[in-house]
Amino acid sequence: MSVRALQRQVVLIGLLSVAIHAPLVSAESQPTRSPMDNAHHSGAFTELSASGPQRQAMDTEAESDTLSSSRETRTLPNLSPEEGWPSPVNDRENRLFTLIDVLEYRPKTSGGERTSDYRWDIEGWYGGDYNRLWFKSEGQQDTAFKADYDVDFQLLYGRFIRKYYDFQIGPRVETQTFRGSNVTRGLGVIGIQGLVPYNYELEAALFIDQNGKVSGRLSFTKDFLLTQRLILQGRFETNVAVQRVEQFTTGSGLNNLEFGVRLRYEIRREFAPYVGFSLDRSFGETATLVRQEGGNPSQIRFVAGVRMWF
Repeated sequence: MSVRALQRQVVLIGLLSVAIHAPLVSAESQPTRSPMDNAHHSGAFTELSASGPQRQAMDTEAESDTLSSSRETRTLPNLSPEEGWPSPVNDRENRLFTLIDVLEYRPKTSGGERTSDYRWDIEGWYGGDYNRLWFKSEGQQDTAFKADYDVDFQLLYGRFIRKYYDFQIGPRVETQTFRGSNVTRGLGVIGIQGLVPYNYELEAALFIDQNGKVSGRLSFTKDFLLTQRLILQGRFETNVAVQRVEQFTTGSGLNNLEFGVRLRYEIRREFAPYVGFSLDRSFGETATLVRQEGGNPSQIRFVAGVRMWF
């Protein structure tokens, strides 16, 4: 064998040994992968190889898995009431409210008035949203209409019956003074008070006196906002009676109608002076009794007063 052939064999053996040794070294040097790594890489390969509808389905499945896991780990809020916390709706607290709706002076005009007169209409309540104790006082000195003085006071129990309405029941005392003599009577009251549609304040009451005589009263008031502080109030009131009661200048049927307009300016929400006029007219037997006592059954009066609440 020649030297050149021997060299070729040695080189061939070296190459074979290198080829055999290289895979063994690479296998030993490669890090060991866990089954999760293999699954991850297989998933990544699958994700990379997927396209079109398959890729969208895979994204939707991944989002649903994320949402379900977030729902499982989310902490639910504590909805149980804490001890010592106040009620979110404070409808049991008692309060006191007083409204002086009418407190006015009516100067003498060229009509049948003998002197300048005055009038008041006050109401209020103490209680909560469901049960209240109402107090009402209305009176006037009116030398041209009915008696010289006419005063009544009511003390009523009010019960909330539905949205915006109170049912009222209780006693009423009425006193009139005419030509130096006084007459007084007691009455029972059954009524309702509240807001009707379009923000009309309604007050309707049925009265039964100690002798069984029945009468009733209906009144409406409405505020028209000209500005935030300048307010025009319309007022309507009527009285009716079933029986004739001469001592109180009251005939059977429709007794009277009153219509008034008062323009007030709210210096503060709780205090507002006003001016206006009032039209009073008696009808039927009541008008006859007023004439017999020297009064005027129809009159228009200028009024000036103040409205307050607290």
